[in-house]
Amino acid sequence: MAVNYQLEMERVLRREAGRTPRLLLHCCCAPCSSFVLESLAPHFAITAHYYNPNIDSAEEYAHRAKELQRLAREMPLANAVSVTVDPYTPAEFYDAVRGMEAIPEGGERCRACYRLRLVRAAQAAAAGKYDYFTTTLSISPHKNAAWLNEIGEACAREYGARWLPSDFKKKDGFKRSTALSAQYGLYRQNYCGCVFSRREAEARGNS
Repeated sequence: MAVNYQLEMERVLRREAGRTPRLLLHCCCAPCSSFVLESLAPHFAITAHYYNPNIDSAEEYAHRAKELQRLAREMPLANAVSVTVDPYTPAEFYDAVRGMEAIPEGGERCRACYRLRLVRAAQAAAAGKYDYFTTTLSISPHKNAAWLNEIGEACAREYGARWLPSDFKKKDGFKRSTALSAQYGLYRQNYCGCVFSRREAEARGNS
């Protein structure tokens, strides 16, 4: 039976009612983070952790980071959100997906990319003694929430952190993120971030 990760998260929120745990939230970009921050800020003290070595250029990496920082400043959230931006290290991504360059978007290359980013989030959560960690990635209809949660749980066990189960596309989360993106005038890219997804997006646009 498929796991409903939205319900799993709601159980955690009920269990934690009355306190404000610290959450390390891996963020891929401002648009995807918008609804997630809106929904989680009433329950957690959040650090938005920006680590995405899959992004195809330093300029794109910096642009997305600045938009996330702006959103965290401008959005009226129940609790303030701090943002940490890791250095741009694309070699880590290319090492992680070597040999998978020709696999279509949504396949095993993406799974390796999920793990790369969630390992870093788990390490940061453990080092910072956060109560939980999770990622915004599951808000996308193109991201495999089951894979993300399986990898997150495995990383939690491996690094001694606690994973917050989630599937943020549930309950119209993606629809709300598009509305918030328009409201805040967020830069909204038409590809996930890596050079492979950009090429696929360009091919779709030319077809």
